[in-house]
Amino acid sequence: MNTKSLFSSAGLVVIALALIFAVAVISLLPGWRIDLTEDNLYSLSDGTRNIVASLEHPIELMFFYSDSAIEDLPQIRSYGTRVQELLREIVIASNGRLSMSVIDPEPFSEEEDLATQYGIQAVPVTQGGAAIYFGLVVIQNDVDGDNPFALPVMQTMPLIRPDQEQFLEYEFLKLITRVGNPDVPVVGLLTELDIDGGFNPIMGQATQQWMVMDFIRQLYEVRRVDIAAADIDEDIDILMIVHPQDLSQQMLYAIDQHVMRGGKTMVFLDPSADSMVTRSPQGNLIPAGMSSDLPGLLAAWGVAYASDKVLTDSDLALRVRMGQNQQPESHLGMLGAHRDNLAGDDIITNRLETINFSSSGAIAAAENASTVFEPLIQSSTNAMLMDAGFLEDVTEPSILFDEFVSAQQSFVIAARVSGVIDSAFPDGRPVDEEMEVEAAEETDVEVAEETEVEAAEETDDEESQVDDTDSVDVIAADASTGVDDDPGVEEESPGADHIVSSNGEVNIVIFADTDMLSDRLWVQVAQFLGQRIPQPFANNGDIVINTLDNLSGSADLVSIRSRGTYSRPFTRVLNLQREADDRLRIEESGLLDRLTETEEALTELNQTEDGELVGQIAPEIQAEIDQFNAELLDTRRRLRDVRFQLTEDIEQLGATLKAINTGLIPILLTLLLLGASYLRARRHRFVNQAG
Repeated sequence: MNTKSLFSSAGLVVIALALIFAVAVISLLPGWRIDLTEDNLYSLSDGTRNIVASLEHPIELMFFYSDSAIEDLPQIRSYGTRVQELLREIVIASNGRLSMSVIDPEPFSEEEDLATQYGIQAVPVTQGGAAIYFGLVVIQNDVDGDNPFALPVMQTMPLIRPDQEQFLEYEFLKLITRVGNPDVPVVGLLTELDIDGGFNPIMGQATQQWMVMDFIRQLYEVRRVDIAAADIDEDIDILMIVHPQDLSQQMLYAIDQHVMRGGKTMVFLDPSADSMVTRSPQGNLIPAGMSSDLPGLLAAWGVAYASDKVLTDSDLALRVRMGQNQQPESHLGMLGAHRDNLAGDDIITNRLETINFSSSGAIAAAENASTVFEPLIQSSTNAMLMDAGFLEDVTEPSILFDEFVSAQQSFVIAARVSGVIDSAFPDGRPVDEEMEVEAAEETDVEVAEETEVEAAEETDDEESQVDDTDSVDVIAADASTGVDDDPGVEEESPGADHIVSSNGEVNIVIFADTDMLSDRLWVQVAQFLGQRIPQPFANNGDIVINTLDNLSGSADLVSIRSRGTYSRPFTRVLNLQREADDRLRIEESGLLDRLTETEEALTELNQTEDGELVGQIAPEIQAEIDQFNAELLDTRRRLRDVRFQLTEDIEQLGATLKAINTGLIPILLTLLLLGASYLRARRHRFVNQAG
C-alpha cells in the first residue's frame, strides 16, 4: 500500500475502524497484563489466584479512602493509588467472585457513619488537619442464600499502613480467606508442660496457665492432645507441639501422618528447658528431664538438630539478675534477638522488635534435604554451641565467658520448613510393643488349648490332622496381629490408611526453644479486679500468634510472600549524603565545642570571682570581650556555612540529573532522528541512482 492510498478517505476510515476494534478488544480483555517492573510489583502470586478462583460465595471489598482530603498530600495519594491498583488486580483475577467499591467518607456524611460502623479508624495526617480514612472491609452477605436474617461474615482492616506495603497482598487475602471460611481454626496442643495451667505438688497449689495461651484462646479453639494416644483427630488444623519428651512410636507415627495429610505443625524444641526446673518449699532447685526431640521426624523433614547443645551469643546476651540482691550481668545463654536477627521478608517476623530466649538450641538444614529451609530468627556471628549439661550446672554467668570461643558463624533459632516429604515410617504404623506381648500370651494359650483337643480326638485321617494344624497356625497368626478370628467380621489392615508421601507441600515452623513461651521472658502480668492484665516487654507472644495466623490459612495463603518495594531511592545520592555527614559532622562538632568555650569565657569575663556581674569593665577586659564576641560571630557564621555545605553536593548532583533529563535526552533523541533521516535520504539517493 502506497502513501496516497493510506491517507485517502478509505484508508483513514480503515485506520479509524482498526483503532476502534483494538480499543474494544483491550477493554473486553482486562485480564491481559504486562508487568515490566523489576520485582513484579503488579503481578499477583499463584496462591492469590488459586484462593480467589476457589471462592464459593460472592464477597464484597469496601475500600474506605478519603480521596478528597488528601489532594494536597502526594505521597499518601500515590500510596492510595497503588493500594487501589492491587485491589483491582485481585478483583479481576477472581472472575466475578469479588466486587469492589471505593467509598470517600467526607466529614458529617453517611459514608463517614458507615466507616465508623465498620470500625475503620480516622487518622490525623497533619497537626490540626482533618483526619482521613484508609481502611478495608471484606464482607459476605447472606451466606446461606435463603436466610434473610443471617448475619454477614465480615473482616476489617482498620488502617492500611504504608509500612505494610510489602505484605498487603497477604493481608488482603487473609481477610478474604477468613470471610470465605469463617470457621474458627482448631489448635491441638501436645505437651507435658503446665503451659495450660496445672498443679504444683511440691508447693501444693494450682498454677496459672501461661499468658500466651490466653492470647491463643482469644483467636482459636484449643484442644489438648493425649500424649499417650495413637492418633490425632483429622479436624485439628494446627498441631502445636511443645517440648516433646520420650514420645511413643505410636504418637510419633500420629504426628507423621498428621503432617502427611496436610496438617500444619508448629514445634517448640529445647535442649535445656528452664521451665522444667521447679523449686522446693525450701527454695532448692529440682531439675527434671530438660531436653526434647522428635527422633526420626526431624530427619524426614530435612532438619538437623542437636538436643545436647545450647546456643550462646556474646552480642545478643541479655543482662539478668541471678538473685534478689545481685547486680544484673550478661548471660550468654539468655538471648534477645532484635530486628536485625529476624527475617524481614516473612510475614511471621515482619515488624517485630525483640524476641527473648533462654538456653535455646540451634537447627539447620540437613544434608541432601528435599525440603525448603527458610530461617526466621538467627543469632549473630559472635556465637557458639555449648554442651547443655555444662550450662545446666552453671550458677555464675561469668563462667560462661571463660569457656566462650566464637564460632564466627550465625545459628538458626527458628525456621520455616516447606516442601513435599516422605513419611518417616515407610513400612506403615509401627507395632506396639505392649500389644505384641499381649498377643504372644494369647497365642500361647490358644495353641495349648488346640493341642489338648488334638490329643483327645482319636483319628487316623492325615488330612484332618493337617487341617487342624492349619487352623492352629491361622489362630496364631490372628493373635499375633491382634485380630479376632471371627469370620463374620472383616478387619482392616493396620497399614490400609498409611500415607507414604505428603499430599502437597507441608508447612512446618520450628523453634529451638520452649522457654520463650513462659511469661518471665516476655510479659509482666498484673492483677486488676480479678483479671490478668498483660504488659509485654518483648514480642514473644506476637510471633506465636503470627505463626498460628499464617499456618491457619490454606497452603496457597502460606505461599504468598512479600512483594517488592515501590520505593526506588537514589543510592548514589544516599551514599553522597552519608559521606558528607561523616566528613562535615566532625567539623561541625569542633565548631560547636569552640562556640561553647567562647560563651563560657565571655561569661567568666562578665562576672567577678564571687559570681556577681561586673559593674564597670576595664578597657583591656572590654577589648578581650570584643575579641571573643567577634570570634563568636565568626564561629556561628562558619557553622551556618558547614550546614549549608552539607546539602550543596546533593543539590549539585540533583541539578546535574535535572540537566541531563531536560537537555541531554532531547539532544540524543534529536541526533538519533537526524541520523535516521540522513540514512533514509542516502538510501533513496542510492535507489534513484541505481534506477
